[in-house]
Amino acid sequence: MGGRRAHRMIEIEELDVRFDEFHAVRRASFSVGAGEAFGLVGESGSGKTTVLRAIAGLLPAWTGRVTIDGEALGATRSARFYRTVQMVFQDPYGSLHPRHTVDRTLAEPVLIHRLGDAGVRVERALRAVGLGPGFRYRYPHQLSGGQRQRVAIARALMLEPKVLLLDEPTSSLDVSVQAEILNLLAELRAARGLTYLFVSHNLAVIGHMCQRVAIMNQGRIVEQVATAALASGALADPYARQLLKSSEGYDRAAAAALVRYD
Repeated sequence: MGGRRAHRMIEIEELDVRFDEFHAVRRASFSVGAGEAFGLVGESGSGKTTVLRAIAGLLPAWTGRVTIDGEALGATRSARFYRTVQMVFQDPYGSLHPRHTVDRTLAEPVLIHRLGDAGVRVERALRAVGLGPGFRYRYPHQLSGGQRQRVAIARALMLEPKVLLLDEPTSSLDVSVQAEILNLLAELRAARGLTYLFVSHNLAVIGHMCQRVAIMNQGRIVEQVATAALASGALADPYARQLLKSSEGYDRAAAAALVRYD
């Protein structure tokens, strides 16, 4: 980044989320530098997606401190927030309106924020995600799963954000398509200096995409390490070591031996 020290784009301090009696996130704290890709990994139900949803303003109640690009966030989100932060959801089938063309889907945030030049911005975003202008007036049912997720990424880029919150963006896609989307996301981050907060249950994906990772278990962050530690196995927390072992192909014995650390 031009030799300058990157400032903290995302700062999370003591984030706590409850749903009635269920304690989904327990005093989670971490920070992400500008231009960095940071992973949140854990089993289903570990709280990683809940962290994203709290940051995005999709949860009604949470406690703690969330700061994005120097702005401390409250219960509601400003227009500036949505120009800074966008989210890409797991399911490209459910995240696009079935009766809206690609053009309408992509132009909508531009019109809401009154940025102008919607048509130019739509075509530019489609090119950025590897789709030509021929996709502009298609409907979601006319697209493959990978094409739908490219449209979802293009929609997230429309307001030229600094931060993308990525909720398992490839987990519902075929393996061959997953690689294409991951490569696209890596290229976009490099070209635009984007900051990624990347949620996945797949340690291999996190190791490929991110510089650092926080491992979650039952709502808690149990360890934060550079992703190089995933390759070397240099993890201190016993649950994190078990999760790494169970991810090395499907090991029935390792999966059966996975201990819950309360």
